[in-house]
Amino acid sequence: MNLIKKITIYFMGAAYIYVGIRHFIDPNFFLAIMPDYLPYHLEAVYISGLFEILFGGMLCFKKSRWLAGWGLILLLIAVFPANVYLAQNEAAQQALNISQTMAFIRLPFQALFLALAYWHTK
Repeated sequence: MNLIKKITIYFMGAAYIYVGIRHFIDPNFFLAIMPDYLPYHLEAVYISGLFEILFGGMLCFKKSRWLAGWGLILLLIAVFPANVYLAQNEAAQQALNISQTMAFIRLPFQALFLALAYWHTK
């Protein structure tokens, strides 16, 4: 396996696990970027955190990597509205202590994460 790919697999797996755990340790951070039109904010934060931990762990094992990659693609698409909301909402930006510019800079990284997840399915 390509060394760069192997590094990204384990790095992203660990990153997803870490961020997933943060959903449970500090749910208020994630609640701040939940769009108003979505129901069950706290439950959605916990569910997305659970799937980040699950798929991040699965990514680290060859037998489950394909499923983890596709799961992460679906998860990234599902949480994208929260990233858009952050870019558009001043209160959310203040809650996370970031500027609107930083919030907009974060958006293209979702495409990078999607591309990596897809690459990891191969």
